[in-house]
Amino acid sequence: MKEIFEWNRLLFNDLPIQFLFEVVFRTVIMFLVVLVTLRFTGKRGVKQLSVFEVVIVISLGSAAGDPMFYEDVGLVPAIAVFLVIIMMYRGVTWLLGKSKRFENFIEGKVECIIEDGQFSIQTFEREDLAQDEFFAEMRLRSIEHLGQVRNAYMETNGAISLYFYKDEDVKYGLPIRPQLFNLKSTIIQKSGIYACTFCANTQKLDPTTGVCTVCNRTEWVLAINSKRIV
Repeated sequence: MKEIFEWNRLLFNDLPIQFLFEVVFRTVIMFLVVLVTLRFTGKRGVKQLSVFEVVIVISLGSAAGDPMFYEDVGLVPAIAVFLVIIMMYRGVTWLLGKSKRFENFIEGKVECIIEDGQFSIQTFEREDLAQDEFFAEMRLRSIEHLGQVRNAYMETNGAISLYFYKDEDVKYGLPIRPQLFNLKSTIIQKSGIYACTFCANTQKLDPTTGVCTVCNRTEWVLAINSKRIV
């Protein structure tokens, strides 16, 4: 029968002190694995927190949790994990301030998603952001169509920053309200200004079929130019 407050077991779980070197090695490896894994999950997976902040939260949470519940996890190795994570944090923070390339890899870069009321196609496809999800976020900001938006940026924490046209400068744009967007078609029923449902490019079209001059797609919806109501 095990005694309570048996100090060698409580502090080291009956392991030799040399095991601390293995703890350091394990912590460094797992820290890097978590950091790289989260970096490649994309910005939306860690919205509102930077990838680096999420790594710190996960690492410290795991290090603190196990010794609280499992008697076979010693307190001293857990404390060693904390110390290594703090050193890794300081080291990565130092590198972030010294190397722009390293900063871009860890934190990512701000990307322009909308330019002058149209999608920046290459950027939008590169980011892990579905069109429906993006439209939902814009509707929450009282946006009715993309002609109201001068620029939209995907920030490094996954948030979206928007800059609007003045009312007198609002253009015809792709409607994002479902009851209008769902009227999209490859057949043009009447003459008017239409928006490409893929890239949001607007063109004046006559009844027939039309090919987008930007992305070569053929699906359109009637564009609108209503002013933004906040």
